[in-house]
Amino acid sequence: MSVNLQPNLTAPDDAYALLLEAHEGLSKAESDALNARLILILMNHIGEMAVISEALEAAKAAR
Repeated sequence: MSVNLQPNLTAPDDAYALLLEAHEGLSKAESDALNARLILILMNHIGEMAVISEALEAAKAAR
């Protein structure tokens, strides 16, 4: 299995709105902590180190 970098959300605008809503009213530190928790939850959901590694490399390359 490899990481899917193609658009895959059925409602990307709704997903983005949910993410923004989750951060409303948070300080920078709270927002960063929320992002960290979300990343760890999604990494756990993926569960495959090869896919996680590939996703991290793709994220670093997109800087």
